Amino acid sequence: MLRHLYIKNYTLIDELDIDFFPGFSVITGETGAGKSIILGALGLLLGNRADVKQIKNGETKCVIEAQFDLEDSALSVFFTDNDIDYDGGECILRREVNASGKSRAFINDSPVQLALLKELGEHLIDIHSQHQNLLLQKDDFMLSIVDVIAHNSTLRGQFDTLYARQHECRKQLDSLKERIEKNRANEDFLRFQFQELERDHFADGEQEELEQQSETLSHAEEIKSALYTAQGVLSDDDTNVIGQLRATANSLHAIEGVYAPAGELAQRIDSAYIELKDIADEISCGAERVDFSPEQLDTVNARLDALYALEQKYHVGSVAELLTIKSDIAAKLSSLDNSSDELAAVEAAYTQAYQACMAKAQELRTSRAKAARKVEAELSKRLVPLGIPNVRFQIQMADKALSSDGIDRLQFYFSANKNTPLQPIAQIASGGEIARVMLSLKAMVSGAVKLPTIIFDEIDTGVSGRVAEQMAHIMREMGDAHRQVISITHLPQIAAVGTTHYKVSKEDRDDTTVSHMRLLSPEERVAEIAQMLSGNDITPAAIENAKSLLRI
Repeated sequence: MLRHLYIKNYTLIDELDIDFFPGFSVITGETGAGKSIILGALGLLLGNRADVKQIKNGETKCVIEAQFDLEDSALSVFFTDNDIDYDGGECILRREVNASGKSRAFINDSPVQLALLKELGEHLIDIHSQHQNLLLQKDDFMLSIVDVIAHNSTLRGQFDTLYARQHECRKQLDSLKERIEKNRANEDFLRFQFQELERDHFADGEQEELEQQSETLSHAEEIKSALYTAQGVLSDDDTNVIGQLRATANSLHAIEGVYAPAGELAQRIDSAYIELKDIADEISCGAERVDFSPEQLDTVNARLDALYALEQKYHVGSVAELLTIKSDIAAKLSSLDNSSDELAAVEAAYTQAYQACMAKAQELRTSRAKAARKVEAELSKRLVPLGIPNVRFQIQMADKALSSDGIDRLQFYFSANKNTPLQPIAQIASGGEIARVMLSLKAMVSGAVKLPTIIFDEIDTGVSGRVAEQMAHIMREMGDAHRQVISITHLPQIAAVGTTHYKVSKEDRDDTTVSHMRLLSPEERVAEIAQMLSGNDITPAAIENAKSLLRI
């Protein structure tokens, strides 16, 4: 529960440093005194959007920090999973907003993402403001109420897992159908492309080989002439370089017995002779092989032209890329040929996942139907002492398509009078009646989920007198049940029932207005309730009336 709140430089607040206590606390103050500012500050700790306008005029940063007692909480797993220090006793949430627009969030002095602060905050505080009464019009809110009362958290977790599974299978099935339909629409074209790429049987590396052949055939005469010239220099009788080398080597070998260096020189010439003779042989063979053939050149160029045309058509630059395209087309055609089997397998997987999800949705429906009857009975029982003696309340369940919260559509039907037929609550209930319904629902839910701190922002709208007093006693009972309830109220009947009383006030200074909040002493509390009863002119009768309400 909330133990301490510190606010600095937030809108009209210079600095607020205040303790909170277990049980039922009330906050009072004149309209515009700053009660909503306190809620706005707490909202920042719950992850609400920050605005630089929230920083007090003239300051560069605002800070909101709250200390919570977690002794009765089961949140240790949250801290462990998110690697945040936790001593098992207390937790401190802090939010800082700078004039630059940047916002920082902390849990136990560890910087965290805002989403994490919000996740933890939702386990610590529930703020009920007037706009939440509109939730009675929303299906998901009604479902959440019934699920909480039914203790469906485990069942909902199982359903969520199965729903995600069937949703993924549905996506896979839709994707496969789309792919098959697209491939079938292009099947003739795909087969034409495959046959076109298959027809000439181009092999990887063939392009380079053909291009070399084309170059050789195009310059055959030039190549042949150069080879004959080289062959003549090496082997013809006029020059006979090879023969002269052989003779030179023999001369050196002849004197190596009397002149030692001649042997090494002769060996080197022998090596040169062998190399040149091998070169001459290759030149001779090459000259014989090279022959200008217009027919062969035409054949090679025709195949190259066919290859270049394919590469241009498919926007690639190599046979390897053409072969990749061919392989992809073959895979698509194979998929088409086997699409019936593949589709049947995916459809079977989806059907199985869908049926499992629907079975769990039916379990949810059974549980919800049982809880709905419990909510109807308990809510009607709670509303009678709240000034609606002839209340009738019914939760109607209807079918809907499978969605992320099941197959149930819930609507709350309500009647406050004997002669008034049941109608959707949002259409027939007055503001005061809706406020009483919401308080009763919150009391039921808080008992089911054990929220440590609940804040009601003017839940008393549209009520007064004895009904307001009954509402106050409900909130006090909630506060006495090992949780903390704080009510912001304008009604003395509610303020008098609180075990702790705070007052928010506003002070005008020379160039600014500041808002304060303080804990009232017993004497100050009598005066505050008397003022709520009679206005600024506190009469002795108002004092006595206040004491009567406080039962002192």
